[in-house]
Amino acid sequence: MTVEQRVTGSAPRRRSRRDEILEIAVGLFASRGYHGVSMDDVGAAAGVTGPALYHHFAGKEAMLVAALIPVSEGLLEGGRARVAEHPGDTRKALESLIDFHVEFALANPAVIALHLHELDRLPEEPRRQIRRLQRLYVEEWVTVLTALRAELSPAEARVLAHAAFGLMNSTPFLGGEVDRELRATLLRAATLAALLG
Repeated sequence: MTVEQRVTGSAPRRRSRRDEILEIAVGLFASRGYHGVSMDDVGAAAGVTGPALYHHFAGKEAMLVAALIPVSEGLLEGGRARVAEHPGDTRKALESLIDFHVEFALANPAVIALHLHELDRLPEEPRRQIRRLQRLYVEEWVTVLTALRAELSPAEARVLAHAAFGLMNSTPFLGGEVDRELRATLLRAATLAALLG
């Protein structure tokens, strides 16, 4: 299953060689840093020569873009779908958004680490596109929060949404001493408590 399918929940399709290489590259970038990984490193880990990678990607920047833009698109699409499932019930919409984001975070720790540390290395246009998608995703949360908590201004709700992302996105830095289901339960409860005040 590709990163995008894990975010959107779309039906699994047969993984392409490009998907496999991208997943390997994301793992390497997340663990060693973007500048600590060469095309040859990605090729060696994928079992192909560095130059053969250019059949799939124009270079490392293209890999980074291919990893991050679909994730941002998937978060926005998934967030909108979760809100739409609960018209008129903002508490359920918030709980659904939290469930969705916690599942994403637990399934994609390498992507989160990559995003946190490497987004600014992208060229201006894809970076602007990702930031725009992120802002739209945040606004889904802001809309739900301000409907649920009338005392919050949109700016205040935005602060809470970003704080919630920080909490949920802490997963790349969590050890395996707590099993996945319990981590999910703890993250959901902590996030809901933080947002409800």
